[in-house]
Amino acid sequence: MPSGYVIAHVEVTNPTQYEEYKKWSSAAMQAHGAEVCVRGGQVEPLEGTWQPTRVVLLKFASFEQAKAFYETPEYKKAREARAGAAVMNMIAVEGV
Repeated sequence: MPSGYVIAHVEVTNPTQYEEYKKWSSAAMQAHGAEVCVRGGQVEPLEGTWQPTRVVLLKFASFEQAKAFYETPEYKKAREARAGAAVMNMIAVEGV
């Protein structure tokens, strides 16, 4: 079964409040077996016009688990903490 991934592009608008989101999202990732591959760090566009400021890449055992993560009670709490602190673009992707 192919792995599943969650890829997020985040524009943090309130860094202090975003720290609360990071605390709750970390707990959600741990509770649901996410492997954190990328969380912040340097970003350098190589082609195109995409200018992300923060990228997150999580790996899950399956595409279904990656999709389901978003609606878990633990991650819902993190999303509530993030409200007003960031602009989030997030997708689930099936691996090979």
